[in-house]
Amino acid sequence: MIINQEKCTSCETCVPYCPLGAIEVKGDMVDINQEECVECGVCYRLDLCPSEAIEPPELKWPRVLRSHYSDPSARHPDTQIMGRGTMEMKTNDVSGRFCQGEVGFGVEVGRPNTGTRLRDVEKVGMAIAKVGVQWETEGNPTYYLMTDPASGKMRDDVLEEKVLSAIHEFKTPLKKLKDVLEAIEKVSKEVDTVLSVCIITKLEEDGSIPNAEKARELGYNVAINPKVNVGLGRPLFDFEKGGNV
Repeated sequence: MIINQEKCTSCETCVPYCPLGAIEVKGDMVDINQEECVECGVCYRLDLCPSEAIEPPELKWPRVLRSHYSDPSARHPDTQIMGRGTMEMKTNDVSGRFCQGEVGFGVEVGRPNTGTRLRDVEKVGMAIAKVGVQWETEGNPTYYLMTDPASGKMRDDVLEEKVLSAIHEFKTPLKKLKDVLEAIEKVSKEVDTVLSVCIITKLEEDGSIPNAEKARELGYNVAINPKVNVGLGRPLFDFEKGGNV
């Protein structure tokens, strides 16, 4: 976003609404720090500027990635889904993405108020890749930026772009849970942002959650946040036969 200084009255109404604090007051002028702005569009969509001084610029590559990852109203060109475009990971009963003996991961790099450079997203991905994981290749825009999925390397021309957050999605056999969590914990100390880790599991017949139990055994605090499938979706996967319906 940009502030048209010919229209701006320096009323400062917009200042507290930026999720990254990129709108700054400099003397008697209000402006947007372009290095910190993630093009989320919050200040523009709220339509709160009395003089309509906040204007959306024409975004070109690679800066347009900021909007793709940060603006929930922006349609990602690769996934055709709004915002970050991350494929839903909570519809396992329909999609069959995760089976018994597997653990799915969603590792979110960055959050509002913090954000992240894609360079740190790459660093986290490269640490995870060393363990040997199966990346989610559909609907995950972070994967589309990788030039070498085996190493987690991303395109060099995007690394300095800043976004609200980006998500690495992948799965491994349950036996690798410890290795993945240790890799994430180690790299979390090497990046200038925050990480959130979601682990996904298919319940056992008795209702137990094996991945959560294993994580607790390893000393990690696990918060259970279930989503209940009410049967409205058409199953696309047959767990008994182990294939698509």
